[in-house]
Amino acid sequence: MTQLLWLRCDLRSRDNTALNAAMAAGPTVALYVITPKQWLAHDDAPCKVDFWLRNLRLLAERLARLNVPLLVRHSDDWSGVPAVLAQVCQQHDVRAVHLNQEYGVNESRRDAAVAKRLRADNIALHSHLDQLLFAPGTLLTRSDTYFQVFGQFRKLCHARLQLGVPAVLAEPAAQAPLAIASDPLPEGVEHFAATSAQIHQHWPAGEDGASRALDDFAEQRLDDYQATRDFPALDGTSQLSPYLAAGVLSPRQCLHAALRINQGEFDSGSPGVVCWIGELLWREFYKHVLVGFPRVSMHRAFRRETDALPWRHAPEELAAWQAGNTGFPLIDAAMRQLRATGWMHNRLRMLVAMFLSKNLLIDWREGERWFMRHLIDGDLAANNGGWQWSASTGTDSVPYFRLFNPLSQSRRFDPDGSFIRTWVPELAHLSARDIHDPAALGGLFDAPAYPRPIVDLSRSRERALSAFKHLAELRP
Repeated sequence: MTQLLWLRCDLRSRDNTALNAAMAAGPTVALYVITPKQWLAHDDAPCKVDFWLRNLRLLAERLARLNVPLLVRHSDDWSGVPAVLAQVCQQHDVRAVHLNQEYGVNESRRDAAVAKRLRADNIALHSHLDQLLFAPGTLLTRSDTYFQVFGQFRKLCHARLQLGVPAVLAEPAAQAPLAIASDPLPEGVEHFAATSAQIHQHWPAGEDGASRALDDFAEQRLDDYQATRDFPALDGTSQLSPYLAAGVLSPRQCLHAALRINQGEFDSGSPGVVCWIGELLWREFYKHVLVGFPRVSMHRAFRRETDALPWRHAPEELAAWQAGNTGFPLIDAAMRQLRATGWMHNRLRMLVAMFLSKNLLIDWREGERWFMRHLIDGDLAANNGGWQWSASTGTDSVPYFRLFNPLSQSRRFDPDGSFIRTWVPELAHLSARDIHDPAALGGLFDAPAYPRPIVDLSRSRERALSAFKHLAELRP
C-alpha cells in the first residue's frame, strides 16, 4: 500500500520518525503544503519561511536519493488542508498517511480535521512523536496534571532518561523507484519578502550543515557553555535553534551529541553539558505547557489574573524599542541584531522582554508578536514561554519584582562593549566605561545620531512594581 509522508516542521531525512515508519510500511510519497495566509496569521517571519523553503530544497535532494518523490501543494490556510490531502491520496492510491505530531490549538484542530476527512475516505492516519523526547501527557504531577514548575518537570525527565534515552534513527534505505515525478519547488512565497544574502550566509540550510554545527558545538564549546552562554559577544551558545524549530535537527540528535562527550551523563559531569541539556528540557517543558494549558497559544496569559494589568498604550515607545532606538545601548544592540540576522542571544531576549513589559509597561503580546515576525527560529511554545516568563505572567515565571537593569546587565555581560560596538556603531568611539551609559556623559556625549534614554529606569521600575502590587491587592 502506498504511504504518504506529510512533512511539516520536520525537514530532515535522518532521525525522522514518520519517514522511517512510512518507508517501513510500504512505497512512500512525501507531501509539503504551502499555506501563506496561515503563516501570516501566525506572524511567521519572512526569514523563517525562506529558511523552510531552502531546507525543503535540500531535503528534496535527499529524498530523491531515497527514491521518495516530493509533492508540493498550495492552500491559502489550514482550512483547505484536509481536502488537499484527500485529493493527493486519491490521485496516488494512498492508503495511509504518516505525520509527526505538532502542538498548539490551531495545529491540533487542523490535524483533527485531517483525521476526520481521511477516516471518511477509509485512509489510515499514523501520528508519531518526533519534536519531543516525551509525549505530552506522559509526564504529569502526582495529581495527574501538567507541570507548572520547571524544576519538578526536569526532575521527572531525568528519572525517565535514567530508564533509557530515546534512540536516534538512521536514514532509511532507498526504496524502489516510483513512477511519480517530484514537483518543482517555489523560489518564494506570496506575502513574504525576499531574505537578505546576509541571513542566507549566517544561516545556511540543510541537515548536513546542521549536523556539522551540532558536532562542532559539542566538541569545541559545549564544555564551556555554562561559563560563556551569557556573554553575547562570545561564540558561547549553540545557535542551533533555527534548525530545531524547522526540524532540520531533532532533540534526540542534540541529546545524543551532548551525552557522547559527557560519558553518557545528563545530570552530572561537565557543567556545560548539564546546563545545555537543561535548555533542551526547557524547550520540552514549554511544549508540554502548550498542550496542558492551551490558552497560552490563544493570546492569553497563563496567570489569568495578570490580564488585569494596566498595560500602557505607548506607540512611540514601542516603535523606539522595535527599531533599537531606546537610548539604552545593550537593548538597542539586541534589537538591531534581531532585525539584521533573524536571531537574538538568549540573555538579551530576556533583557529586552523585561524592558518592554516592565520598564515600559507595554503588553508582552506586542513583543511576542514582534519577535515572531522577525525570528528565524520563531517557535510558538518557546517564544510565548519566554515572553510570559519575562513579563511575570507565565508558568514558573520570574517574580514580578525582579527586573533586569539594562545598564548593569550591559557592564556585566558586555564589559568591553564589543557587542554594542558591533550593532550600535555610532557609539563605537566611546570607551569601555562610557559605552554602556552614554547619557551619563551629559554635554560631553558626542553622538548626535543616538537618542537619549526614553525612560527613567528608577521611576519605571517603581511604576511596574506598583502595577503588580495593585494586582495582588485585587486578588481575593
